[in-house]
Amino acid sequence: MTDVLRRGRASLAFSFFAQGATFALLVTRIPAIQDRYGVSDALLPVFLAAVPILAGVGSVTTEQLVKRTRPSRLLRWSQPVVLLALLGAGAGGHVAELAVALGAFGLAVGALDASMNMLGVSLQRSYGRSIMLSFHAAYSLGGILGASLAWVGAHWHLALWVSYLPVVAVLLPATLVGSRWYVDGDPAPVGEDQGQAGGLVFKLLLPLCLVMTFAYIGDSTVSNWSAKYLKDVLGSSEQLATVPYNVYMVTTLLGRAIGDLGVRRFGAVAVVRLGTLVAAGGFAVVASAPGAWVGMLGFTLLGLGLCVLVPQTFAAAGRLFPGASDAAIARLNIFNYVGFLIGSPLVGALGDAWSYRGAMLVPMVLVLVTLVYARSFAAQPDRYGGGHERPRTADVGRGSNGL
Repeated sequence: MTDVLRRGRASLAFSFFAQGATFALLVTRIPAIQDRYGVSDALLPVFLAAVPILAGVGSVTTEQLVKRTRPSRLLRWSQPVVLLALLGAGAGGHVAELAVALGAFGLAVGALDASMNMLGVSLQRSYGRSIMLSFHAAYSLGGILGASLAWVGAHWHLALWVSYLPVVAVLLPATLVGSRWYVDGDPAPVGEDQGQAGGLVFKLLLPLCLVMTFAYIGDSTVSNWSAKYLKDVLGSSEQLATVPYNVYMVTTLLGRAIGDLGVRRFGAVAVVRLGTLVAAGGFAVVASAPGAWVGMLGFTLLGLGLCVLVPQTFAAAGRLFPGASDAAIARLNIFNYVGFLIGSPLVGALGDAWSYRGAMLVPMVLVLVTLVYARSFAAQPDRYGGGHERPRTADVGRGSNGL
């Protein structure tokens, strides 16, 4: 049984890693994609908004699909679609082809994100201790690799399909092989949690939905505005302005790599509160920074603080609804994309109408709202006994080999 758990954990971690690399390769090459297809500046926001909107549709659809099939099966087949859609976005020649590729990417990535986190939560339940942050650490590591490969492609002026093809050629068969060892949790029992998954789940899930939205507003603020802020507001060079996001990704990886240890030692509530305060402090430093280097310190704090919120939000949903965690996670995952859609336009509009320093205070305040809902992250006594964790269980669910 222990071998089943270990293989399941390793294969799922690789899936997170592959998705981090894939997503980074797409978003960091948006200017190159725009140039390749001749997409105007007016039309580009439509394409960019369509991806998270369709991803939300994919997540909603996944909630319905997991009633009839296992999350491992959805993950097994959605990940290749995402990879092929990435290649399609880099290989097409007409705007219509780009629209099809991004549409497929959006729908599949919604199913992918939801099913990955469903498996992560169920596997954490089988382990009986916090491991969710380690999966998201693998995602961050993949994101760093993907962004680095994107830099190489841009530096050497490689065609998009030339940059994407080797990555897809390696990751697609590797994820398919790794999918043999995914571990599904036990089917949800019919009972109170199933009823909650219907009419009551959203009311009970709402605090976590808000936390997820605000965390992604903070994340999208860094990814979309850090370079511009450092250059235009803090007067850095163009080269130095590219550093904050890389620093943010590295500190996100570091925070997630050690975050599970913090949850095991101090509990999820304490870790979430600390992460919230560190993230809010990061935004405060960025907003008040006298120069570029202090601004970079603020973005470093942001990475260390924000990195724990999203994984722990998914984990908390799994604890709140142990018999209906798949439905809860699918619904919660939608607010990932809501935050992504809101964050960048919100900061941009406030920056133009007011000031970019003032705009940085808005995600700070929103992130601080997490403190109000921190108790929603508490372990339930009948699920994580003995303080913050419970002993490992022998029942690890069913592996996906039996599909």
